[in-house]
Amino acid sequence: MDVLNPADNRKIGEVQEFSEDMVHDTVGMLEKGFTEWSVQNPTARGKILFKAAEIMRQEVEGLASVLTAEQGKPLQEARYEILGAAAVMDFYASVAGTISGQTLPKADYGYAFTKKTPLGVCGAIIPWNMPALIMAWKICPALVSGNTMILKTASATPLTNIGMADILFRAGLPRDVLAVITGSGAVAGAAVAADERIGHLSFTGSVETGDRIAKAINPRRTRLTLELGGSDPMIVCEDADMERAVKGAISGRFFNCGQTCTAVKRLFVAETIADEFVSRFKEGTEAIRVGDGAAEGTTMGPLNSSSGLRYMEEAVKDVEGSGNIITGGTRLKGLGNFYPPTLIADPEPKSMLMTEEIFGPVLPIVRFGNLNEAIRMANDSRFGLGASIWTKDIGTACEAADRIEYGILWINRHMRIPPEVPFGGSKDSGIGRENGLAALEQYLTEKTVILTP
Repeated sequence: MDVLNPADNRKIGEVQEFSEDMVHDTVGMLEKGFTEWSVQNPTARGKILFKAAEIMRQEVEGLASVLTAEQGKPLQEARYEILGAAAVMDFYASVAGTISGQTLPKADYGYAFTKKTPLGVCGAIIPWNMPALIMAWKICPALVSGNTMILKTASATPLTNIGMADILFRAGLPRDVLAVITGSGAVAGAAVAADERIGHLSFTGSVETGDRIAKAINPRRTRLTLELGGSDPMIVCEDADMERAVKGAISGRFFNCGQTCTAVKRLFVAETIADEFVSRFKEGTEAIRVGDGAAEGTTMGPLNSSSGLRYMEEAVKDVEGSGNIITGGTRLKGLGNFYPPTLIADPEPKSMLMTEEIFGPVLPIVRFGNLNEAIRMANDSRFGLGASIWTKDIGTACEAADRIEYGILWINRHMRIPPEVPFGGSKDSGIGRENGLAALEQYLTEKTVILTP
């Protein structure tokens, strides 16, 4: 399979296309590896992650260059992602020794206690938008819990994940504990989901693919984590710190060319401050420098694929005659998948911009009169991944926390997710949680022991 640079669509590498039989054999290898890995001291498993994180920091420039070349994001954003993945490794290494059960004294029986044990071979299927970070989210809790893992990379961004696996092996991870496989979702991904030996499957991607995976594994009652994207609302109240909110909207929408699950995808601004806010937002948006992520001075790279580019054009065309284009809205010339940062005021509520997940640098802006109206519009979505509210009033913030439908809510910021906090969504945004201690629990099963002397 060819790997392309989205800045010019030139080939930069090629990888093996795994067949169904190859996936089957790989799971068999990991089954054998599980026998020894599962009985290792958890702190010893954690030390390998600590060492891998150290190597990643030492080699951040090389990894970031690979990530930029195959994904398109600016080098600085690529560095942030690699360092973020290293931080995830550090977190799970630090908590590896805390996995424990309970003691339950029972006078009538003697003694009872619980123990937590790994599930076996686990699977992960990851997307192309944040391949380094999402790989770390999925493999780290699985590995420190004593599981082995088969991870199917995105077709567009396999090189970064292969590089990370190499670092883990150099840090001491046995080669029969982690397998990073490449190939198409239709063949390699489907084979991972169909394998009855998988004890837990974690998938990040589209709602449609997530639904197919859930239906495929449901008869087996395999544990499942699904992160299926979002259409995150950002609500800017009239008492918000204007400068801070504008900067938050710019970074929250256009980081990674808008190709982030928790990016700001619908912006709601109080009517009383809307004119000034939009004016400042437009100025900041037009200062973004679009170009090859490897070029000096670039602050936003290309979309990862030509299909993503066509989707942006379709979403903007969908609001012709209703929404008002404030800036952008026309594809940039050149060989790459470039689309400018685009702001559109007051699109129709049922337009693509308001109802679908727009995975790119196009943002609708809607004015509201009061908080009830803003929350109603924010909740008018099949997604429930993230949300943010910008206000100086703690009462307003608490009301938003109670009433907005979300998996994670930010107050006066948007999008940053520390490795210590649980992450996941509600409604069509998925099930289960990644990150934090909550992720560990999904890779462990609890056994009860009753001892009668």
